[in-house]
Amino acid sequence: METKWFWSKIQDEFRGGKINLEKTQKLLEKLDIPCNIIHVKHIFKDNDRLKQGRITIEEFRAIYRTIAHREEIIEIFNAYSENRKILLENNLVQFLRQEQYISEMSKTIAIEIIQKYEPIDEVRKEQQMSFEGFTRYMDSPECLLFKHECRRVYQDMTRPLNDYFISSSHNTYLISDQLVGPSDIWGYVSALVRGCRCLEIDCWDGAQNEPVVYHGYTLTSKLLFKTVLQAIHKYAFMTSDYPVVLSLENHCSPSQQEVMADNLQTTFGESLLADILDDYPDKLPSPEALKFKILVKNKKIGTLKETHERKGSDKHEDNQDKETESKKAISAMLFKKKKTRKLKIALALSDLVIYTKAEKFRSFQHSRLYQQFNENNSIGETRARKLSKLKVQEFILHTRKFLTRIYPKATRADSSNFNPQEFWNIGCQMVALNFQTPGLPMDLQNGKFLDNGASGYILKPQFLRDAKSNFNPNKITDSDPTTLTIRLISGIQLPLNNASSNKADTSVIIEVFGVPNDQTKQQTRVIKKNAFSPRWNETFTFIIHVPELALIRFVVENQGLITGNEFLGQYTIPLLCMNKGYRRVPLFSRMGESLEPASLFIYVWYVQ
Repeated sequence: METKWFWSKIQDEFRGGKINLEKTQKLLEKLDIPCNIIHVKHIFKDNDRLKQGRITIEEFRAIYRTIAHREEIIEIFNAYSENRKILLENNLVQFLRQEQYISEMSKTIAIEIIQKYEPIDEVRKEQQMSFEGFTRYMDSPECLLFKHECRRVYQDMTRPLNDYFISSSHNTYLISDQLVGPSDIWGYVSALVRGCRCLEIDCWDGAQNEPVVYHGYTLTSKLLFKTVLQAIHKYAFMTSDYPVVLSLENHCSPSQQEVMADNLQTTFGESLLADILDDYPDKLPSPEALKFKILVKNKKIGTLKETHERKGSDKHEDNQDKETESKKAISAMLFKKKKTRKLKIALALSDLVIYTKAEKFRSFQHSRLYQQFNENNSIGETRARKLSKLKVQEFILHTRKFLTRIYPKATRADSSNFNPQEFWNIGCQMVALNFQTPGLPMDLQNGKFLDNGASGYILKPQFLRDAKSNFNPNKITDSDPTTLTIRLISGIQLPLNNASSNKADTSVIIEVFGVPNDQTKQQTRVIKKNAFSPRWNETFTFIIHVPELALIRFVVENQGLITGNEFLGQYTIPLLCMNKGYRRVPLFSRMGESLEPASLFIYVWYVQ
């Protein structure tokens, strides 16, 4: 059956005799076989017996079988096929129910899978599945590790903003280091496309009364404030419908702050939240209530009530009266940067700050007594880390009530990042990272915010929201932990950093990030000189006490004796977004780019 189908698909390509590497690649694509050109090149070379750069139809078939007929898939197929040739409908139902944990499994689902993935017409008409169809199903998005339901917004989005983890960036305008690197609009575009919902904008006085964005007192280049806003306006809701917070690091004079306010209103129009919502006069709104809204985070004059009343009275005043009042109401506030100086807040900008008023953090006790619901704090990583160790319960109580932003310490001139997990563990909503810097922290950031439709908002676990909870990430008393079992079966066309060879000494590290008690890692043995199809067949077990906060990270390395281990690819995913059963783990580069078809093949089991 397969032979007849196979010949009918490819014989036209060989009417002229032999085919070269380029045509081989295209023919594999035509057969729906995903392949990496570097791997194909080496397999082509191995099967080109005459070494002329052209192969026969039989040689192509050998290449096809090498890539498409993986031994580990054959073993699974044969375990459920009664004749090792065909899966009957009932066989497929049994496989999907027992191995893939498909809830509410039915014959209808099995038939849909057959119709979608079986390439041989006569087999498909009999509602059966050949090995060719089974391979295509196992390589499909339906068998990825990431749960399909987590790809959409499925969480309750009607809770107040402080109940969510919010994807946040630091110095968003920078695409390199903090001292001499360029400022670039791409920083904002890239962050928004990746679902970031809190952007930082450092604003300074510019020439000709035009505010500029750059890292003050450094040699980083400058952007016009209005140009930054225009880019944000274009991309703000491309990935997510939920609100974007503009965190202003405001160093401008009152006159240029008025220009900023005008730029904000002109650029965003009705999207800019410029007054309290009727249903939320004294509490934070929800992401749902703020859909497609831009929020300004900055220092503010007076109370929300005063702002609301002033906006109401403004409707009855002429422009001259408003201008007079604006000038009269400019209020002095202290700001320290290099030299201590007075920074005055323009009323026009102040009035655009509604639910995200920046308030200096003094102490948890001060916040309990005086902090208002719409006031939020930014705390540097060093101080936040110290507080998380000395006053962890108070910190969690604080983040239950108030939006809290954590940002990297000033000494990170190279734009490096801290591990965000330690601050997610205590409920900090806005853990701001340098999005331009690849590495472990950004892998965790990207992995965590895959969840909930990559909307940039993830509902915090109940124990980080409930005032009655006594959760302490450093002292877990849970007597019923989750047992996660992962059988790492094989690698599929693993990425190569050296095109001259597809040989590598490959191993995989599986890491768990979460509360301190859950942090651990385990590693496979090294498979020598095989990046195309290494087989490990090793099983790892992890005991996880707080699955709601746990992230699982797979790292593939090429073991080097002299230069050290070489990073090949990684994938990070929240534990509770993991499908069970036989699953494919896609791999991403250090820069976060997809390395398809490179992946790992695993079997996962855990009890939620």
